[in-house]
Amino acid sequence: MRRRWAAWLLVIAVLGFCLGPLAWQIVTSLRPPAAISGGADFSIGSLDNYRGALRGRHLLRSLVNSVVVAGSTTLLCLAVGSLASFALAKLPVRGKNWMLGGALAISMFPPIATVSPLYLAIRALGLRDNLVALVLSYAAFALPLTLFILTRFFREVPDAIYEAARVDGCSPWQAWWRIGLPLSAPGIASTGILVFIFAYNEFLYALTFTSSPERRTVPVAISLFASDRIEPWGEIAAASVIAATPLVLVTVLFQRRIVTALTQGAVKD
Repeated sequence: MRRRWAAWLLVIAVLGFCLGPLAWQIVTSLRPPAAISGGADFSIGSLDNYRGALRGRHLLRSLVNSVVVAGSTTLLCLAVGSLASFALAKLPVRGKNWMLGGALAISMFPPIATVSPLYLAIRALGLRDNLVALVLSYAAFALPLTLFILTRFFREVPDAIYEAARVDGCSPWQAWWRIGLPLSAPGIASTGILVFIFAYNEFLYALTFTSSPERRTVPVAISLFASDRIEPWGEIAAASVIAATPLVLVTVLFQRRIVTALTQGAVKD
């Protein structure tokens, strides 16, 4: 009995630690601006912060930009990553383990160390202040994660099925399209969710490669709410709640797929 109570207390403590900042953000977004600056009034129920966040801030435009960039990055990573992962999992490619390890090693570089060369390359290509630059940059760092997860899923496809398809006349392309993709659909969906979350939340590249308000993503737009004279904490909290709502919904609805993607292959039958 004591162990059970201890376990429940631990769970409650962990939930409080994880959900506490989100709850405080929601409460702050609902407090009147005067109450936030004063500090003594803890009344909630005001929507003034949400009105201020949406009025003249280009927040909705930034939200659309984030969805477009994250969605395009996800499609690009899944298209390229599924082909490469199928080849690493099923085709007789020399040094496939070294290739996969090299891709993962590249993804471990700190983003700040790659900002300068990427900026010079993007400026030389004429993609400065263009959403395409963000898609290409995000895809370069999300592809290793895509390869790592999808390779494990494709390896779970029985070799006998692939060999039978080859005997029946399927080319490797046809086997990838007709065998690999349908059987690995859960892994592809899980990987797409993780890549989308990564691209949606990215801040450093979006801040560096874009400058006009029409091209900013949500994290950058929220960071620029503050000025040198005032910190609109209520509007920042409201904008953060608006921006986090899509990700919270995606995480809650697809949490099982996300866990499956992260733990695939960890336990052997």
